[in-house]
Amino acid sequence: MAKLQFLGAAETVTGSKYLLKTFNRKILIDCGLFQGEKELREQNWAPFPADVTTLDAVVLTHAHIDHSGYIPRLVAQGFRGPIYATRATVDLAEILLKDSGRLQEEDANLANLYDFSKHKPALPLYTEKDAMQALTQFKTIDYGTQYQLGDELSFHASRAGHILGSAIITFNVDSEVVVFSGDLGRPEDLIMKKPAEIQVADVLVLESTYGNKKHTKEDPIQKLGAIIRKTAKQGGTVLIPSFAVGRTQTILYILYLLRKEGAIPDIPIYLDSPMAQDATDILLKHLSEHKLSRETAAEVCKIAEYVQTSDRSKQLNFNTKPKIIISASGMAEGGRVLHHIKYHGPKPENTIVFVGFQAPMTRGEKILDGAKEVKIHGEMIPIRARVEYVDSLSSHADYEEILGWLKKFVKAPKLVFLTHGDIESALALKARIEDAFGWNVVIPKHLQEFTI
Repeated sequence: MAKLQFLGAAETVTGSKYLLKTFNRKILIDCGLFQGEKELREQNWAPFPADVTTLDAVVLTHAHIDHSGYIPRLVAQGFRGPIYATRATVDLAEILLKDSGRLQEEDANLANLYDFSKHKPALPLYTEKDAMQALTQFKTIDYGTQYQLGDELSFHASRAGHILGSAIITFNVDSEVVVFSGDLGRPEDLIMKKPAEIQVADVLVLESTYGNKKHTKEDPIQKLGAIIRKTAKQGGTVLIPSFAVGRTQTILYILYLLRKEGAIPDIPIYLDSPMAQDATDILLKHLSEHKLSRETAAEVCKIAEYVQTSDRSKQLNFNTKPKIIISASGMAEGGRVLHHIKYHGPKPENTIVFVGFQAPMTRGEKILDGAKEVKIHGEMIPIRARVEYVDSLSSHADYEEILGWLKKFVKAPKLVFLTHGDIESALALKARIEDAFGWNVVIPKHLQEFTI
């Protein structure tokens, strides 16, 4: 009998890590960082709850840091096995993990420079060198191809529609079918193709990010256009904290459409995130992953000025004319967006536009909830700018879309585990699945193990 242990994303959104154990294999599905409140982030520093040298492989659903960001730490602790991921995920992981390593080092250096860490000296969780070592262990996989991991253990990937390369992973374990949804995309995304239909699973590990929410039907193109017009009219800057992979490309596509239609003034657009720049260019490399034509993808890649250096990034704040700045990170937890918030946040003529999920206790969540000030690099920064949220841009399925995806199953799974959501979202989705289908639904706790 196989066992499944939940090492992360249990009753919380971040830190996805699921340990699948058969009689002679240990496979880790996803290897993400915990993000958000301090109690969660501290778990990144805790000893890994299994002997990493006994792990046979890691299989990634996609490249987002809450699913991949712990890999360099795992490798630094001695993991030497293969890391399986789709081709686009490998390309994105190279960008994300190296950038994450750099940010870890920069944050540690800043903490030491400004003395705002209780640790003396502050150390990075891992380094860019650790990330580069981890990248040598990646092995590419293709959608629909079966990969053997041992006797009676194989897996294949199906399109998840969340970001480039995102995958639903289906394991065949002896006679059981175990499916990991990863992050499910939406059936009518602006850029991404819809998630693949899955018909059979004995055990289903299902995300629940929006288990208690339904996305608004507002037109994100019209809403963002209205925000930009209003802010530009009052001489302000539109600052968009955005996830470098996925959301930024959608924002650039919307700006391309708005400018093409003459719906926004001809003000400068800056993409101030080297990682997002690289991820945007990958649109052209993986045309089969999305809906855009080669010509449109090329135009999207040219709509913004790429801000290459930190000096140029800081210069943007001396330009008082209306402009649009897109910068990472999307939850305002790190990256260049922090110095833009420090400069633009206190000024009422500006607008900060959040375009994705804000995990509890992140700066983004605090600002979105109306915080009058937030701490950045040890300094309290007043927030007087207008704050907006474009909800309908989410690349996560809401509860209605999840239920629609589940309706394609031809038989009931024996067990459904809800992860990747706070407890309120998971409980709401559990009730909806039980009401709609009568399935057996469990919300696992951190480190809980089940025989499956």
